[in-house]
Formats: sequence, structure tokens, C-alpha cells
Amino acid sequence: MSTRRIIALLVVVVVVQVYVVRHRRAPQAAIVTDEAMVLGSLRLPRCPGDLQRSGGDSYCTTFSVPERRDQPDGRHVGLRVQIVRSDAPAAAEDLVVMLAGGPGQAATQAFDSVAGAFDPLLEHRHVLLVDQRGTGASNALLCSAPTAEPFSDNLEHVRGRTKACLAQVEQKADPRYYTTTDAVEDLEALRLALGSPRFDLVGISYGTRIAQQYLMRHPEGVRSLVMDGVVPNAQALGDRAAIDLEQALRRQLSLCTSDARCKARYGDPWVTLQRVRTRLHAQPRTVAYRDARTFVERTGTMTETSFVGLVRIFAYATETSALLPLLIDEADHDRYAPLLGQVSIVEAQLEAVVEGMALSVLCAEDIDLLVPKPEQQGLLLGDTLVRAKQAECAVWPHGTRPADFHAPVRSNIPSLLLSGELDPVTPPANADDVMRTLSNARHLVARGNGHNTIVRGCMPRLVARFVETLDPSSLDASCTSSIGPLAAFTSFDGASP
Repeated sequence: MSTRRIIALLVVVVVVQVYVVRHRRAPQAAIVTDEAMVLGSLRLPRCPGDLQRSGGDSYCTTFSVPERRDQPDGRHVGLRVQIVRSDAPAAAEDLVVMLAGGPGQAATQAFDSVAGAFDPLLEHRHVLLVDQRGTGASNALLCSAPTAEPFSDNLEHVRGRTKACLAQVEQKADPRYYTTTDAVEDLEALRLALGSPRFDLVGISYGTRIAQQYLMRHPEGVRSLVMDGVVPNAQALGDRAAIDLEQALRRQLSLCTSDARCKARYGDPWVTLQRVRTRLHAQPRTVAYRDARTFVERTGTMTETSFVGLVRIFAYATETSALLPLLIDEADHDRYAPLLGQVSIVEAQLEAVVEGMALSVLCAEDIDLLVPKPEQQGLLLGDTLVRAKQAECAVWPHGTRPADFHAPVRSNIPSLLLSGELDPVTPPANADDVMRTLSNARHLVARGNGHNTIVRGCMPRLVARFVETLDPSSLDASCTSSIGPLAAFTSFDGASP
């Protein structure tokens, strides 16, 4: 073959390659009107008023996926999809994707509680919300409300409640196919239908597991990664729950002993907590109280397990952890009505987490790795949570997980990791572990804060700046020094002046 023919052939090959690169699932700009948004092959009509979300106009559709990918002609799941419109006249082609926590939260429902964190992102980008299969309006694996207290160590009751839940769920779903892996493939199918935009993933709590799994399976679809309250791939959900809670609570309550006014009012709340726990172990207290939501008078029993469970929930957020010294002191003075009143509020919060979907995730992905550990004995939570989850998964059908599911994610994708210094469930050490295999990442820690910090102080602006520049190392994060804990309540009126 002549040199001239070889050169001509090479030119043709290069032209073809350039054409393929430019036309292979190239991202498409959204076409937006007041009535609808068109992106890729999907048309999303404007959401009705009751489905509009904080932050901007929203557009909604239902995206159908097979429940079982090996049976594409079988039952399908309709995923609720919403896009919150950017403020920009011409938004960037990449989409910000909020991945909700739980497991069991629906993104379209959880978004309003963190909408302020997405306001700066909406200045240039649309935000995509997808109710993960098994949550919200995506065939939620709902169970009837529990008939006993939300914190129970009665394993027979736990198994019975799980059987009743399963009987309801199996009427409309096969719970083996509502796992993280299934959700990851749903998200990729949706991305392709939207015209193959790259995603700026924003995972919150359990959503960080979704983000890592998606990055492992579909790195070509990821432009940037933000993880708030990091769950490492290598860690089983709940494996360190008792240890992490103990460490965070000790540090949270030590804020009181290091403050003169708080210490004068409460002494050492950690010591008081242990005293209350011992007393309730010996003799639970049954008292009358008013339901904090309905104000109806009820009678309830405070047990050691329910007391520890309530303290655990209050330790999550900075606002509620500031109440802990006061509530522990009330219990120490045998005034349990305020605590039982809070139980009804916690029940309402837990109702936002779909129990069936959470079990589908846990029983497929983690339960074989969860075993009671000797070092958990004597801790506040002990092995109660592990044994309860074992009892549930003894009933719940198990899906499968990929062989490398719990392998660390390795990537040079620009990444920003956020942690609360006093987080009782995803402490900063989790993000440090994940950082070891991310070569283009940065970790910011909010001093004195608990679970999820993306809404705190200047964090929303830092996240938006990172997504814009894709340069975590250049972020000026000096503003985070102003983020700190709230002063402990010294009465029901608030903290001392």
C-alpha cells in the first residue's frame, strides 16, 4: 500500500473517531418553558403546586424501570423524577444529583430540609431528584406503623413486626430487588434517557454509599463528587454504631462540663446519663404525658432501651444535642414526661424512612458482616441494634451484592468530603478512610457539629464553589472556623445568656 493511501486512510480514521466522540451520547442542553422541560428523550411537565420544591420551579415525570433487570418484560417500577430549575438563563449541561439518606428516605421529600444548601448550586445548574426505588412515590415498601415503642429490644416482637411488614410489601414488590446496586443501575438508565449528562453527585449519609457505588460502576457519568456524612464502602451499615455513638456522646456532653454555667447547672451529664440508665434497667417508669404533636394525654413507659434510643437520636443534630443535658437532668429527677413527649416526635421522623426499603438494603449488603463484638458490651447501645437487625433479616428476603461491593472506591474524580466533628453515626474518621483512595479530594470538618453539615454556615457556598471549579485544593475554607456547637440549654427557655 502506498504512503499516500496510508495517510488518506489515517485521515479517514481520525475523522470517524472525532465524529464518534462528538456524537456518542453527547450531553444535550435542556429546553425549558413554563409548561415543561425537555432533556434527552424525556419530557418533564411542570410539577403541580403541591409538588413544587424549595429553591426553584420544578418539573416532574415518572421513569419506568424493570423491577428485575433479568426480566425486562416483568413488573416495572415507576420512579418519581423531579428537576429543580436553575436560576441561570442557560444552565450548565451537567446536573447536580441529590442522593438521599436513610436508607429509606425519598429525595423529593428530603430535599426541602436541605434546600438551602442547594441554593448556590442552583445559580448555574439544575438539581435532579429521584425517589430511589422502594421510597416516596417510587413503589415505596411501606409497612403499617409499629404498634409498640420505636426502640425495642424484644426480638420476638421485632420478628413479628417484620413478618407483618413483609406480608404487605410482597403484595406489590419483590424486596430482593430494592438494593443499592439496583438503584445505581436505575440512576444510570435515567442518565442515558436524559441525554447522557455528567452528574455532580451530592450524597448525604446513606446517599454517600450510592455515590461511591455509582462512581465505581459508571465513572464516565460522574463530573464531581460531594459526600456529607460519609459511609465507607468497606464498612457495613451499623457495624460501629455502638462505638461511634459512645465516643460522640462523651465529647458532646463534655462541652457542658467545660462550660462553667452548664457545669454549675448539671454537673457531669455523662455520669448522670449512666445513673439514669442503671435506674431504668432496674425499674422502667410508666407516666402520663402529652403527645408533642397532638397534645392528647397518653400513658407511656420509659425503659432503658427507649431512653438510650432517644438519646441516640438527639445526638445526631447540633440543635437537639444542645438539649441533652437538660433532658438527662429531667430524667434524673424522675420527670420522664418531657422525654416521652419527644418520643412521639421521633416516631414522626422515623416514619420518613421507609422501613421495608431499608431492610432490603441492609439484608442484602451488610447483615452477614454484622456480628456482636465484645468491645460493644457495656456501651450504651451495646449489641441491641445488631441483634435487632439480625432478627429482622432472619425474616426479610435477601438480595445479592456484587463481589467487590465493599471494596474501597478508587478515583481521581474531584471530590469534597464533609463531616461533623461530633457526628455519632458517620464520624470524621470515616471520611479519612475513604480519602486514602481518592487522589483528588479534600475533607472539611465542621467543629462542634453532628450528622450532616452541608447546610451549616458557609458550607453551601463552599460546595457550590467546588462544583464550579472542580479544584478542592484551592478552596478557601477559612470561613468554617466560625461554625461551632450550640450552647447547651440550661432551662426550657434556652441557654444561659
